[in-house]
Amino acid sequence: MTEIGYALSSEEFGPNDLVTFAGKAEEAGFSFAMISDHFHPWTDAQGQSPFVWSVLGALARATERMRLGTGVTCPTMRIHPAIIAHAAATTAALMPGRFFLGVGTGENLNEHILGTRWPPLEVRQEMLEDAIEVMRTLWEGGMRSYQGRYFTVENARLYTLPEHPVPVMVAASGSNSAELAGRIGDGLISTAPKADIVETFQKSGGSGPHYGQLTVCFAENEATAREMALKQWPNAAIPGQLGQELPLPSHFEQAASSVSEDDIAATVVCGPDPKMHLEQIRSFVDAGFDHVYIHQIGPQQAEFIEFYRKEVLPHVA
Repeated sequence: MTEIGYALSSEEFGPNDLVTFAGKAEEAGFSFAMISDHFHPWTDAQGQSPFVWSVLGALARATERMRLGTGVTCPTMRIHPAIIAHAAATTAALMPGRFFLGVGTGENLNEHILGTRWPPLEVRQEMLEDAIEVMRTLWEGGMRSYQGRYFTVENARLYTLPEHPVPVMVAASGSNSAELAGRIGDGLISTAPKADIVETFQKSGGSGPHYGQLTVCFAENEATAREMALKQWPNAAIPGQLGQELPLPSHFEQAASSVSEDDIAATVVCGPDPKMHLEQIRSFVDAGFDHVYIHQIGPQQAEFIEFYRKEVLPHVA
């Protein structure tokens, strides 16, 4: 069975809006939601970036059934993994059985702010593995110390713990990160319907849910949707590793200056045709993903949720 989730875009909306949208998505039948964890938006036009852990506290009270996860948190540079372990444990206690922690190696956009050197991907992957070990050690309860390659914890105890350990889903976009996710993750997160990512994850010992993010722009017609997607989310068409390496929203705006509507339409489902949305969901399912969460670009969130309630969710099994 494929589950359909809703992406809470912290780059585009303030905390009150995000809480409202989550409630509407739950009522419409979305079974889970994932909320982005950013210090900066990708571009100034997106305009927001609330602190994810504050919003999650509100989401715990605004929803009753929907599972919620971060999509994704970087627990290595901007915030020490012991603090992320504390935050995640409290959040999981607020919504028993409904919270999972999505983690990744991060983006320079968010992690450079403390003046720390931005390391190469291989080092960031090592740091992520070390960080997950820190968090799981603290979630065991009791007084704990840890000495890893990158992180130290000395005589720390989390007194508020959920009944069950927090599931850790690991983001992957390439073979090395998929191998890492398979070794250390409780599940997989990815942003493209690539069967080889799923296969590498599974061959490396990975099991659990496979989450795929699909970006769309619903509007009254395709032309309006394409225009909105280009204005609000041009970073969707920025190629290669720039998404991880550029440090400022202004740099993303410069990199996206040559992006066209056709470029956006090649990566984002634009318009109100449910068949197009279902087709792209099917591409994730065919690649091996059992959870697909939909990121709707732009202000028409309520309209998008209603569109999916009527035209898409009934056709997904």
